[in-house]
Amino acid sequence: MPKMKPHSGAKKRFRVTGSGKIMRERAGKRHLLEHKSSRRTRRLSKDQLVSPADAKNVKKMLGL
Repeated sequence: MPKMKPHSGAKKRFRVTGSGKIMRERAGKRHLLEHKSSRRTRRLSKDQLVSPADAKNVKKMLGL
């Protein structure tokens, strides 16, 4: 049986914390930042936990 490989897109988008939770970046901080308020861009730069509904699928893609 060959090794299971993690999904290439998923390994670039998610990271696993020490306690096993999955973190993601928020959408909307790539471009068109000039008209977004500083408060909004600061909020978007913080990482967030993946919702429990999606966590199972993400773990499967990461090979966990």
